[in-house]
Amino acid sequence: MSKERTILVTGATGAQGGSVAKALLQQGLFAVRILTRNPGSQKAVELKRMGAEVFVGDMFDETSLEAAMKNCYGVFGVTSYWEHFKKEFSQGMNLVEAVAASNVEHFVFHTMPDYKALSGGVLDVPHCDIKALLKSYSQELRLPATYLQVAFYYENFLNLFPLKQDQFGTFQFGFPQGHSKLAMVSVEDIGPIVANVFAQPENYIGRTLTAVGADETCDTYAASMTKVLRIPVQYNHIPRDLYRNLGFTGAAELANFFDVQRVYISNRQKEMRESYELNPKMQTFESWLAKNKERFLAHFHYQLVEEVIY
Repeated sequence: MSKERTILVTGATGAQGGSVAKALLQQGLFAVRILTRNPGSQKAVELKRMGAEVFVGDMFDETSLEAAMKNCYGVFGVTSYWEHFKKEFSQGMNLVEAVAASNVEHFVFHTMPDYKALSGGVLDVPHCDIKALLKSYSQELRLPATYLQVAFYYENFLNLFPLKQDQFGTFQFGFPQGHSKLAMVSVEDIGPIVANVFAQPENYIGRTLTAVGADETCDTYAASMTKVLRIPVQYNHIPRDLYRNLGFTGAAELANFFDVQRVYISNRQKEMRESYELNPKMQTFESWLAKNKERFLAHFHYQLVEEVIY
């Protein structure tokens, strides 16, 4: 393959798109163009330093998307529900239609299963269901696409779901996941998977893949944290109806998300095996914990200082 072929990466200043852009640049098979609203951002400047072409555009503007895709061989597309909520659908439609209007030969699109359909139409999970609708539309248009589903991020334990210490000194986390397996992955490992998919279009166009680095119960993840971080960590199953009333933004949706997984997704072992084939350097949960141990300990120190001050 020639490096003259260009891949456009959307969301490149975010976690997932950034992982993809860096992996493609390191792979060296393609030229990389990133789409951003803010070319002066630290992440955009860093990717430019690494060799990416920076294109200023907006995913709410289909015309700018088509301009960004001009002369591109491939496109990596990712949309963000938690940034735009239901407006994510408009972004995704613009993206899919821009790909359809361009001469793109390989579209790798971040999607998710239809959780509402999995639950028999009972439980809404918009951050997954919207992506599933966009996938269906892309398939209707017969785009040359690979659909990439992504498991729960390891990194969520450092930001969205940090461990909390109880009065007895035990650190805890809890979801409505029950004791079913929860597939997880590091966002860092998604980029190499995507890069290798772009390198082998004949094997992956028309397929749906799921990036999975670990597939264990939450009790097992808690045991791994206890072992690696050398602190007592416990998982608590929080029933869906209790979790949905915790009062934070997205609580009801996340309650449904975990509950659907608990009941309807038994394991992701097959998907995990394929992920490791595509990216042999995938991190296990324990190896990722070991690498990020200091980040966890810094967070715990901050928690303790905050409790003393307030």
